[in-house]
Amino acid sequence: MEPTKQFLEKVFSTKRMERYFALYPNDEAKAIRHYECNLMLAESLYVSLSVLEVTLRNALCRELETMTGREDWYAIFPTTPGLRSLNRYITEAGQHITARNEQVTPSKIVAEMTLGFWVSLLNSEYERTLWQALRRAFPYMPRQERQRRNVSAPLNTFRRFRNRIFHNESICWNLARVEEIHAEMLMVIGWMNRDLPEWVAAQERFEAVCAEIRKRLDWE
Repeated sequence: MEPTKQFLEKVFSTKRMERYFALYPNDEAKAIRHYECNLMLAESLYVSLSVLEVTLRNALCRELETMTGREDWYAIFPTTPGLRSLNRYITEAGQHITARNEQVTPSKIVAEMTLGFWVSLLNSEYERTLWQALRRAFPYMPRQERQRRNVSAPLNTFRRFRNRIFHNESICWNLARVEEIHAEMLMVIGWMNRDLPEWVAAQERFEAVCAEIRKRLDWE
């Protein structure tokens, strides 16, 4: 089928589509093509985003286990000053697991936690309580740069960027900026495991998709 403005506005809402049609008021076909490129770009970022999230989760979880000496590291939250506010995430995760009639285990708690939770562990409020242990999750980060804020800032950018993608919001406007974010993701992944960026690049289509978008939208 050949999608039309009316069809896309009906399916995705006029509000969501108005930015595209406003950019090309006399070229409906190009507006639709731009929206399709937005979907292509979002899809091409799945590999790097998912690898980043899983690698971060596992790296932080490993250091939390080492710090506490227990698999259920989150059990210290209720009794540790400065960490008590984190216990609500654990409680909610346990409730979700129980609602599925599953047994609450450390591995299931870890899997239930969102990217927002893991990123929040590196926020300034936990610098004194967690950073000393969690900095070891980034063994390949240049030593002179290994400060909490230098990890937290890009991770929060990735979190916001991921949310835009997962909510089907527009990201295909400043392609150069998207390429910068992608490069930063590979860099942070490399801080945790220096062999992963090359492997990720071999699994994904990001560069090819960016080239195709430039061609389709005459951005070359």
